[in-house]
Order: sequence, then structure tokens, then C-alpha cells
Amino acid sequence: YDNLCFMIYDNPQLAEDIFEAVGTRLIRYYELSAKFDTVGALISNDDWGFNTQTLLSPDDLRRYVFPWHKKIVETIHATEKPVILHSCGNLVSVMDDIIDDLKYDGKHSYQDNIVPVEDEYEKLGSRIAILGGIDLDFVCRAKPEEIKRRSKDMLKRTEKRGAYALGTGNSVPDYVPDENYFAMISAALEE
Repeated sequence: YDNLCFMIYDNPQLAEDIFEAVGTRLIRYYELSAKFDTVGALISNDDWGFNTQTLLSPDDLRRYVFPWHKKIVETIHATEKPVILHSCGNLVSVMDDIIDDLKYDGKHSYQDNIVPVEDEYEKLGSRIAILGGIDLDFVCRAKPEEIKRRSKDMLKRTEKRGAYALGTGNSVPDYVPDENYFAMISAALEE
């Protein structure tokens, strides 16, 4: 990461060449993957932020990263399939780009210490599908009853407007207590 940051300022042409090399390979991957009838949607993973801001400046994301993601989304949309972005971190400064320019259909990865999923749904749920978002730290530390209640509340909040899929804010590691994970899932099964 540090080397990339230095490269962007010391040798921007090399940075562009590297992004192009990676971007063209990703586009080819999605061209091949999207052809399968058994693939209903595709997810693009690229962590762009951390707790307080984006990892690269919004302007650098727009210059180096977003053009390739726009092409990825266009490639997948050409097959009439939805595209989901998984990206961790604070992306508040680029959410309009993600929705309006890149045209992602859904966004995954939400953390309570950045923006709780309930708040993000109220702000953006009419513009992009909100996926997951039950904070992983909460799922690890809360009591099963609290997890089930929050999950049910989120499902109730979204049932008429849609554009939400219940899940955790990130991947589910093996240290999540089984009973806590099952509490979240049971909220959906009982609806």
C-alpha cells in the first residue's frame, strides 16, 4: 500500500500501467464468469477504505480505480446480471460515485463504527441495494436475543421498500459463536 501511494506521486504513468494490467485481467475474468447461466449476479471485491476515510484520495480513486470498475460493471450489465460491490471501510466521500457513475446495483460491507446499516439504508436504500450490514463485532459480542432483535428490526424496516438482504457486515470468520450467527439467520427464517 505504501509503495502504491508513493508510486502515484513519483511515477503516475507506472501506476496507470499497473492499474490497466490488473483492470484488463479483471474485465476478462468477469466476461468469462458472467456467461454461465448458473451465475445470477457477480460481486466485485476491492477494499477502498478504512475506519475514517478512503485508502486513496477520492480524486486518486476516480483517476486510477473507478474507470476500471465502471468497465467491470458495464461488462456484467451487458449480460443483464446485477453487480455487487464488496468494499470495506469508510466510503462516504465516494458513495455517489459508486451509485451514479459506476452504477453498482448493490453494496456489501457495513460497520457500526463507520455508518450503521440502518442509517445507510435510510440514506441510500432507494438508490442501491444494501447487503448485509449486521456489524460483525456486534454479532461476535452481543447476546443471541439482541442479534435476533436487531435482525428482525432491520427486516421489518426494509420489508415494504426492499433493496436489502440480511447478512453480516463482512465475511463470517470461524470465531463467530455459532449461536449468534444462527440467531441472525433465524430472524429471516421466521418472517
